Amino acid sequence: MADSNKLIIFDTTLRDGEQSPGASMTKDEKIRIARQLERMKVDVIEAGFAAASPGDFESIKAISGIIKESIVCSLSRANDKDIARAAEALAPASRKRIHTFIATSPLHMEKKLRMSPDQVYEQARQAVRYARQFTDDVEFSPEDGSRSDMDFLCRVLEDRRRKAD
Repeated sequence: MADSNKLIIFDTTLRDGEQSPGASMTKDEKIRIARQLERMKVDVIEAGFAAASPGDFESIKAISGIIKESIVCSLSRANDKDIARAAEALAPASRKRIHTFIATSPLHMEKKLRMSPDQVYEQARQAVRYARQFTDDVEFSPEDGSRSDMDFLCRVLEDRRRKAD
């Protein structure tokens, strides 16, 4: 069991930076930043979203081959294709994490995903199970969780937690 007093630093600079207009980085720039993050003892470096683009995939793969102390992470939607792409990009990493997510708010489930809560619950469950075929270090996030029904959100998160124990 993890030390409950340990603060874990999870940095999303390399992923979130790509979402800022005019702020996209080259692979070499991402590698330089990843090296600095590791020097600063960042625990987890979310290097990108492997399924988002060939460039993101290549950057994650390159970073995975260079970073040795920090955990290298790739974001993925809760589907087999994204998860497999993340696993492929992370293959060279000595320490890797797949961070999978799915929307859990009624608005997003209905309009964005066109899925029922039971379908979203099952998709989240399957995604975590599939990601565990590639690494034991799997993180799950509920997208739009703050607008989610609290009972449903707890159901989804409690199930993911049980699967981690």
